[in-house]
Amino acid sequence: MSSLLIKNGTIIDPSQSLEAQRDLLIRDGKIAAISEALKAEGAEVFDASGCVVAPGFIDLHVHFREPGFEYKETIESGARAAVAGGFTAVCCMPNTKPINDNSSVTSFIVERARAAVARVYPIGAITRGSKGEHLAEIGEMKNAGIVAISDDGRPVCDAGILRRAMEYSRDFDLAVVDHCEDCCIAPGWVMHEGEYSALLGLKGLNGTAEDLQVSRDIQLAEITGARIHIAHISTAKSVDFVRQAKAKGLPVTCEVTPHHFTLTDAEVYQRNYDTNTKMAPPLRSQADLDAVIEGLRDGTIDAIATDHAPHHANEKMLEFDKAPMGIIGLETAVGLALNQLVHKGVISLTRLVELLSCNPASIFKLPGGTLRQGAVADVTIFDPNRVTKTDVNKSSSRSRNTPFDKWELKGSPVATIVGGRLVWRADAAE
Repeated sequence: MSSLLIKNGTIIDPSQSLEAQRDLLIRDGKIAAISEALKAEGAEVFDASGCVVAPGFIDLHVHFREPGFEYKETIESGARAAVAGGFTAVCCMPNTKPINDNSSVTSFIVERARAAVARVYPIGAITRGSKGEHLAEIGEMKNAGIVAISDDGRPVCDAGILRRAMEYSRDFDLAVVDHCEDCCIAPGWVMHEGEYSALLGLKGLNGTAEDLQVSRDIQLAEITGARIHIAHISTAKSVDFVRQAKAKGLPVTCEVTPHHFTLTDAEVYQRNYDTNTKMAPPLRSQADLDAVIEGLRDGTIDAIATDHAPHHANEKMLEFDKAPMGIIGLETAVGLALNQLVHKGVISLTRLVELLSCNPASIFKLPGGTLRQGAVADVTIFDPNRVTKTDVNKSSSRSRNTPFDKWELKGSPVATIVGGRLVWRADAAE
């Protein structure tokens, strides 16, 4: 039997209403025991003094680019970035080449994921080729291993098609993940519409583009009974729409990215057209950021997801209006959440674990999200007070597109355990 004993840490597990200094014993890939002063002869011992021991963090929204764009990221490199960021599992979007809209591509991803250091769950496309015209083979992809459906960066604009997708997803017990953006409002946009887009002379996207689709999706959830998950929510009105939907008991959840609770559209102006401030949805106004923070505080927002979107340096070095959207985020998410949310008193450590572990597991019905006896031994250990300075050149990702390079962050992961295996530790990486 292989055993790992984690000693002297503060275990935070919202699934058990547990926050106390305890030891945690892992045996044969499962949680064996939680108690004080545990002993296990022959077990490897990890001293977690000063650290939080939590159910493994799960990222509901990443782009690993394989198959088709391996020069940006592979399943293997993306998984290494995940565990270096404290994530034991990730869910990868279908915008690969070919698009993951059939069981063959799903099976390829599942097979490639077997050798990865993190758990990698594929998300299937809603429509064939993510063109928004005909439904993909949802049932076949479910049998092959998808955990949700989404057309992500190509929002489903046809409400009738989305309704049918939601009806199918309900029958297959899959969440529908929607990138909410009315594509007709401002085609060719490159940043948020507002003061700074006017100053920079760049075409902006008003928050209404998101609000309209969020409102539509909530109404479709109400009439279909299907689970809708709003990806990377970014506007004040959208957060309020979700808040109202939850008050009505509708099956609606949402996620927010670290960049949308940390940066505003002012960064595009202050950084002089830095393409690492270009993402979709765009960095929003201060009022939107404040609303997102309140949504995190009051429980409206269910999860923190990175929308990890790797791009080659040559692509991001293009002019602002030609460069691709997106940034990498797996290795900075935990530190940013601790700095912007926990250390500023917005949320507690327990709420942080809910946002990064328990809730994501529940939303997509994934293994993990708990340290109960017998559960899969996916564990994230982090030090809320460990100060680090980000260095993009040391990233495990194949890409380097981040606005957070050289940021000093208080709090970071120190070890990541997947299936009882210690797959990453900070002291070995330094």
